[in-house]
Amino acid sequence: VQLQASGGGLVQAGGSVRLSCTVSGPTSSGYVMGWFRQTPGKEREFVAVRWRNGNIFYGDSVKGRFTFSRDNGKNTLYLHMTSLKPEDTAVYYCAADQRVILSQVRNPNQYDYWGQGTQVTVSS
Repeated sequence: VQLQASGGGLVQAGGSVRLSCTVSGPTSSGYVMGWFRQTPGKEREFVAVRWRNGNIFYGDSVKGRFTFSRDNGKNTLYLHMTSLKPEDTAVYYCAADQRVILSQVRNPNQYDYWGQGTQVTVSS
């Protein structure tokens, strides 16, 4: 499974940006797909995840502002980020795993496949 994230950049506070993650390889509905983010010196932080049945869970800091969607025809995941804040500045990663259990979906250590990351910088 290969993941490639794109769409980051510089955006003003209050603005919006949409990240994309192209997925290739032997994926199936059994994969859990997620978004994480990381800032220098900090651990990777859970942003959002799409569970196997299609349910989507969000981290508390992004709930109500970010939307995780998927285009099966294009094998692409999206993270639509709105009402951006300077504290949203980070490198954003998409991830996938086939074996992660529900209680661990927020744990980045449970994911085997990662995209290369895309930088999002929110200016105040």
